[in-house]
Amino acid sequence: MKRIVSFIFIFGAISTIFGQDITGTWNGVLKVQGMQLSLVFHINKTEKGFSSTMDSPDQKAFGMPVTTTNFENSKLIIAIANPRIEYEGFLGADGSIIGNFKQSGQSFPMNLSKGKVEKEIIKRPQEPKKPYSYYTEDVVFENKVADISLAGTLSLPTKEGVFPAVILISGSGAQNRDEELLGHKPFLVIADYLTKNGIAVLRFDDRGTAMSKGNYVTATTLDFATDVEAAVLYLLTRKEIDQNKIGLIGHSEGGIIAPMVAAKSKKVSFIILLAGTGIPGDELLLLQQELIGKASGISDEDLKKSEIINKEVSKIVKEATSSDLMKKELTDYITKSVKSDSGLKIPDGISESDFIEAKVAEIMIPWMQFFIKYNPAQALEKVKCPVLALNGEKDMQVPSKVNLEAINKALAKGGNKKVTSKELPNLNHLFQECKTGSPQEYSEIEQTFSPLALTEILNWIQVQTKK
Repeated sequence: MKRIVSFIFIFGAISTIFGQDITGTWNGVLKVQGMQLSLVFHINKTEKGFSSTMDSPDQKAFGMPVTTTNFENSKLIIAIANPRIEYEGFLGADGSIIGNFKQSGQSFPMNLSKGKVEKEIIKRPQEPKKPYSYYTEDVVFENKVADISLAGTLSLPTKEGVFPAVILISGSGAQNRDEELLGHKPFLVIADYLTKNGIAVLRFDDRGTAMSKGNYVTATTLDFATDVEAAVLYLLTRKEIDQNKIGLIGHSEGGIIAPMVAAKSKKVSFIILLAGTGIPGDELLLLQQELIGKASGISDEDLKKSEIINKEVSKIVKEATSSDLMKKELTDYITKSVKSDSGLKIPDGISESDFIEAKVAEIMIPWMQFFIKYNPAQALEKVKCPVLALNGEKDMQVPSKVNLEAINKALAKGGNKKVTSKELPNLNHLFQECKTGSPQEYSEIEQTFSPLALTEILNWIQVQTKK
């Protein structure tokens, strides 16, 4: 799983000024989890103080109103209750604002200037540069089940010929065709490597992302599976693709989706699960919480409190007979947990009611409900084609041993003997060579995808496609 912090900016302003002029356009770059987001604040004077708007050019969002802004004694505070965002900084003598962006209890340095602020250049030595030594084509195909069009890139070893092919399936969170996150483009690296070695690759933007249509927010893993089914059907229309040698490579949640599709379609010749899961979603979330929490320095006492809360939340989700009942029970339970100080900490500047409402909303998302309830073994037991399962030894999001064991068990129960599973040493969830495996390292590591993992993938595909 790779669900990472997503920022929705809706700011506004009421302010009091003493001596210094805060009006004008302020530019900053927010750096979080390897991403860099340009932010622009426009502050104007009004009869009551100030009014403000904010632009997020990278998200193509402009003129968004701010909720509250205060400026007093050189201190600027901009806050919004939901999604629990606050910016706090001090206007210096040099005309810049030195401050921090805060969300959900986390704080990230972000300074503002009236001049343009350039993003840092991130080193990613594996990322291929154009012109490529192979043929690429931007494509669009239809998911007739969802009535949406999906956009992607098809790369072929040469423009003419017939090739085995793979479809890349991204992990959780809305991502583009390169599975771009934290400053890395793993699917671009994988596609480049495989195409150079004779394998055609189709990768596409998640629905509602980049050039693909549809609504990502309301979709579940089952919906994403229909997108992949549409991708398979599209490859079957291409004369350059060997119809008997089409495989799926799914990373993280993609490793849940690939078995779903393969269990239904005889057109899928093989699947590769990269950090795929084999245990139920609610169990996986608890393991994630424990491993990442310990790595982040959270005390055993606080982790235990969170575990109790999350177990009860999962129980409510799995047993509720209607959405209205689920929402009521979740609201009641989280309210009780907050008031008893049992592990839910309310960030500064956020009211109790807004905090509870936001927590409930997170759980009520259709994707989260499905994930908590779903057991990947259901599809794995029905997969009959060859399977390669690779997991990183230091993966804290999809712990290797327990998931590989569960994947192997489910495949064996279904009678599938064409299975290869490996735990790759010293690799994290993104298949980077790492020190600890903590998600905090992802953006700091220059390597995008381990050469060892790339070799394992290619060698196995070559065996399957020579048959």
